[in-house]
Amino acid sequence: MRPRIALPADTLDEATNIINERNAAFAPRPAVEAIVKAGGLPIILPSVDPSDVADYLPLFDGVAFLGGFDVDPTFYHEEPHLRLGKTYRKRDLFEIELLRQSVAQNKAILGICRGLQLINVGLGGTLYQDLSEDPTAELKHSQAAMGNQPSHHITVDPTSVLSDLMGVRPYVNSRHHQAVKDVAPSLTAIAKADDQVIEALESTNSDQIVAVQWHPENMYKHHEESRQIFVNFIQRAAKRTPNL
Repeated sequence: MRPRIALPADTLDEATNIINERNAAFAPRPAVEAIVKAGGLPIILPSVDPSDVADYLPLFDGVAFLGGFDVDPTFYHEEPHLRLGKTYRKRDLFEIELLRQSVAQNKAILGICRGLQLINVGLGGTLYQDLSEDPTAELKHSQAAMGNQPSHHITVDPTSVLSDLMGVRPYVNSRHHQAVKDVAPSLTAIAKADDQVIEALESTNSDQIVAVQWHPENMYKHHEESRQIFVNFIQRAAKRTPNL
């Protein structure tokens, strides 16, 4: 059986006259395709009540937390900063519970952009609500270049899972205005941009969680390093797939 990968859905919040598109749940097509190409079977999960998470757990072997709105800062005990972007508390509540139960059940976990931030917050870390709060941030982290093109380099810990996939000095794309501030106790910062903004996190004592601040789903077709992130994720999920 192919590893089954849960994709917690984003929510369409744009005004529309089409009733079936109002607040529709969706997953980004590039992420779906990257999972399929790497050998996984995507399962899109809408943001339902967190009490329903336990019923979802038997359906998947790994979960990818993807991009989207800012994480509500009250989850890390802060009030909203002047430059905080749009938030959606219902999604945060569902995904944080999904994360915690997935960690407890040893599911393979991938985080992308907001997904990295959600993972950090859900496990007890904090964020800079806007990079203007970070005294070290001086690079352009919300690129003007096309989204499938790299824009800045990062330095990766050579002992990390990520370094095996991308090397120690990969060139990545960048579309974020928030960043990790305090790293959650069970995670380790394993990559940084040259201005010291944290660009990737991993589980401290296992390969369960790999999370990146950039968007490899937009680069995997033409950048082998990005494709390897998804290949590794499916391999990690496959180790957790029961023999049926």
